[in-house]
Amino acid sequence: MQPLKQERAGAANQPGLLAPDTTGMNFYRADPALTDLLKLHLPEALFRHIEPHLDRLGGLAGGYLDECARLADRHTPVLHQRDRFGRDSQYIEYHPAYRELEKAAFGEFGIHAMSIRKGIMGWPDKYPVVAKHAFTFLFNQTEFGMGCPINVTDGCAKLLNNFGSDALKARYLDGLTQTDMSKLTQGGQFMTEKEGGSDVGTLTTTAVQEGDHWRLHGEKWFCSNADAEVVMLLARPEGAGPGTRGVGLFLMPRRLEDGSQNHYRIVRLKDKLGTRSMASGEIKLEGAIAYAVGKLDRGFVQMAEMVNSSRLSNGVKSTALMRRAYHDAMTVARNRVVFGQRIIDLPLARRQLMKIMLPTEQALSMSFLTADALDRAEAGSQDAAALLRILTPTLKFRATRDARKVCGDALEMRGGIGYIEEFATARLLRDAHLGSIWEGTGNIVAIDALKRAVGRHGADGALAADLHARLDDSANVPQTWRKRLGDLADRAIGFARQVAAKSDNEGDARRATSLLYHVASAVALAWEGGRIHEMRGDARRLLLSRMVIDHRVSPGDPFQLTESAAQRAITGHLLGERAIGMAEVGELLSAA
Repeated sequence: MQPLKQERAGAANQPGLLAPDTTGMNFYRADPALTDLLKLHLPEALFRHIEPHLDRLGGLAGGYLDECARLADRHTPVLHQRDRFGRDSQYIEYHPAYRELEKAAFGEFGIHAMSIRKGIMGWPDKYPVVAKHAFTFLFNQTEFGMGCPINVTDGCAKLLNNFGSDALKARYLDGLTQTDMSKLTQGGQFMTEKEGGSDVGTLTTTAVQEGDHWRLHGEKWFCSNADAEVVMLLARPEGAGPGTRGVGLFLMPRRLEDGSQNHYRIVRLKDKLGTRSMASGEIKLEGAIAYAVGKLDRGFVQMAEMVNSSRLSNGVKSTALMRRAYHDAMTVARNRVVFGQRIIDLPLARRQLMKIMLPTEQALSMSFLTADALDRAEAGSQDAAALLRILTPTLKFRATRDARKVCGDALEMRGGIGYIEEFATARLLRDAHLGSIWEGTGNIVAIDALKRAVGRHGADGALAADLHARLDDSANVPQTWRKRLGDLADRAIGFARQVAAKSDNEGDARRATSLLYHVASAVALAWEGGRIHEMRGDARRLLLSRMVIDHRVSPGDPFQLTESAAQRAITGHLLGERAIGMAEVGELLSAA
């Protein structure tokens, strides 16, 4: 990657001036929890192989790529309808900083192809999803907008690989998984229409067969990565019935075999609150040539695989925003002195830092829990597939909503200048609001978790089995705490079943989904704490497990003081860096 001419000097963390930011921080080295969880979930040889690459990405994300992200966010894409000779030839102009981000994501690290193509970064096999999303997590701490093209290119390749004909695979699969930038063809996913939004069954785009291909007519309303070379989209074949069962899945190339543009136009680009670096547009299909992928009457079901993978990715990316926000808030709190004290030593600030830390660590644990379930499901485990069915919408629902508040609280920690666009906190907050509407709004996803995953598919049984198995596998965790978590898991799942049982209870779907998330994350944190204590003598993630139950599950009395001696001690340990053994943690778990 060639260095850009920067519009400003790198942010020098000079003492005596404003509080420093995260410029120059290596986001991998600054995150021991990430290292711990990777060691828990990955084979040792694979972890050893990827760690140098994670370390390099962590350094780039806190330095050069962060400056690229700032510039790309400021200099947004521009749609051109004609070339300089007056010929109709649409293209989108990107700032060079955006191209540098592409080179890192698609070229050097190949995040889009890690779980599809062998040989990425010298590993002889495909990567498990857990490993891929470690790179997703680090990259999106600096650039959230590029996370969409990475994800949809990955998703297009998976759909093509799973359902496409041999001829389509031969023509398009290699380009979608390339790390050679001169051969790469990025993917897109165009689903949303004005008429339906999340109600996909009402789409009006039509498909008419013409020999070996189809002609598409209609309009797609919110198309991210608008100039993608290969697009997966849904359309209703001529004569097909209503609803999602009448919808087919199609591959639409940007250019035809003779090099000419396909018969669709980017009408305009969206002026978005966040992810401003990445082009999202409105697309008018005017007889565009496309090819059927898989069975025509299974189009929605096939596309749902991509949507669910995107929801997991979305949860990981929102976790990344929270981690970056946490890094920034802690950098301010540790370095800024007010009223004669460091901010981190002030009681209210410590409480606010915990409100930033706790959802971040929950989301990190749930991201790896869900990614691990996907890896096991793809290896053929039906139990893992059922677990994945409920974890995916649960993660997507809660983590993306938490990111909005976490990023806002981190902005406030910096004070007035956190609101200024020269600092990353403003961009983080803008980007965070996309996560909760991407691949379904909160209401849509909560209904999916409760009415479908629990009510229709019975996936709650797999969740109950997994949580209790993790508690049984945590013999070094105090029995009283394991018993409490097991009881709460049963109650949360029982409440979810109650909500799912009757349509009249739909108003409680969000609360029930949140409870599933909080209890599952508390169990995961306890399991991790026991394992990490065995690895290196630090059981502090168990303290996070207690904080989840105390502050996000158990209702508090608004007229009662909450800062007990135990709570203050737990906060001190979690905001500090010293490892804490199981004996001391056990005392704090049982303290009032």
